[in-house]
Amino acid sequence: MKHARVAYLGAIHNAIEVDGLLKLEDGRKVSEHEVVWLPPVQPRTVFALGLNYADHAKELAFKAPTEPLVFLKGPHTFIGHRAQTRRPADATYMHYECELAVVIGRTARKVKQMDAYHYVAGYTVANDYAIRDYLENYYRPNLKVKNRDTCTPIGPWLVDAKDIPDPMNLTLRTYVNGKLTQEGSTKDMIFSIPALIEYLSSFMTLNTGDIILTGTPEGLVNTAVGDEVVTEIEGIGRLVNTIADDSSFQIRAQEGTVSPSL
Repeated sequence: MKHARVAYLGAIHNAIEVDGLLKLEDGRKVSEHEVVWLPPVQPRTVFALGLNYADHAKELAFKAPTEPLVFLKGPHTFIGHRAQTRRPADATYMHYECELAVVIGRTARKVKQMDAYHYVAGYTVANDYAIRDYLENYYRPNLKVKNRDTCTPIGPWLVDAKDIPDPMNLTLRTYVNGKLTQEGSTKDMIFSIPALIEYLSSFMTLNTGDIILTGTPEGLVNTAVGDEVVTEIEGIGRLVNTIADDSSFQIRAQEGTVSPSL
């Protein structure tokens, strides 16, 4: 089943996909263009993986890591489907990153790989933009690279784990203005989903709603203001995002419009 969180007529609703429509909890059915899409999960602790695909590490001229390269992300980075991401005026290199996001479904501590999937609630799509102008060192990521407000669209759907029989064999694709620019497969991860859950739970407790962003394959392209970026993962969904400039966000702030990061 596909789950979503949306705003409709001034209220926030949980919804499911039924015959191409969103069915709200009260039974009403609406189209995807009638709602404001929110992240399908309200993130708690979010773990992001760096260089988890060997081809991506090579693309950036680094050796593949021998231990997961993990950093944390703040909640205000996340926005929903069809939202806008702010591109800072001083940014020269702003790259999309199509990633499979793994959502934890129950408390996990010292989990072994063979049991790891029992702790997964489901999967969604993330586009974890990286502003590489701010990078200090690929093995010590700068907070400004990956934690800027609005820079991680996620969604549209949370797909139940039971509906994805093999999450380690899914095709990922990114399109910029309709042109295919990135294509890869989750089978090429250096550290698999079970390996990541075992690693993280070996020294800390994972909780319901925690998210693991599992990294991106090669094929990164710089993005510009006005670009429409579509990241999609086989069986999970198609996430649409648009790049906006500083001035459009400043105008909204002056007018008192709700920030897209909320």
